Amino acid sequence: MGRETKEIEENRKTRHKITVVGPHISIITLNVNGLNSPIKRHRVAGWIKEQDPTICCLQETHLSPKDKHRLRVKGWRTILQANNEQKKAGVAILISDKADFKAKQIKKDKEGQYIMIKGTLHQEHITLINIYAPNTGAPKFVKQLLTELKEDINNNTIIVGDFNTPLTPMDRTSRQKINKEITELNEKLDQMDLINIYRTLHPKTAGYTFFSSAHGTFSRIDHILGNKANINKYKRVEIISSIFSDHNAMKLEINYKKKAEKGAKMWRLNNTLLNKQWIIE
Repeated sequence: MGRETKEIEENRKTRHKITVVGPHISIITLNVNGLNSPIKRHRVAGWIKEQDPTICCLQETHLSPKDKHRLRVKGWRTILQANNEQKKAGVAILISDKADFKAKQIKKDKEGQYIMIKGTLHQEHITLINIYAPNTGAPKFVKQLLTELKEDINNNTIIVGDFNTPLTPMDRTSRQKINKEITELNEKLDQMDLINIYRTLHPKTAGYTFFSSAHGTFSRIDHILGNKANINKYKRVEIISSIFSDHNAMKLEINYKKKAEKGAKMWRLNNTLLNKQWIIE
């Protein structure tokens, strides 16, 4: 019976392999407040390596189109940028070499205010939009941009960036009421089934990403939005401090349920076992 018991045990182990653990995805967003200094670029690159995100979204890179080669991070060779000729604004998306990512479509803003990529990440469709909203009229800008990109936004969309506006009274230390423009932006988000992931997962936590020395107030003007249908995928969202920028970063962790692959991951009955009469019985 020793050999037969061993064969049963081996098949039991094989059967457990049918459960495939999905890959762990993390997305970080940070307003870097300029990357023209070599020392600053070196510090940012070191910080990205330390955080080790699947995808890193940066705003206010202040790089011109001809300077885009300056942004390099070992381990994140795929770097997509939208830059401004005047070295204003500027956004970038860096994708880890460890990620199984395939880009299908890229939209870049000539002013460097946003970049959108569509593709697959670990065989799952993803649309990622990285936004840097201007200092004035930010809620209106974001609302208008979402309207323009409406056809591209779906269940698999993640929108990140510096929106330059709080979305709720809790996003400011002053607890100042939100104005008409912010209310209209929130209505637009509702219409598009988009949720503020931090506020959804932390309804009573006042976390801040920016300090205004002019007003002496803390606020959360950096946001991560996602489709409400995927709320169970959003495992964790947190604010991460950074010492080289006037903003703090935000990090989202997502659980991807990986589909069972053909052949290799699927469990099949070992037909030779049927030759043994005691197993058939």
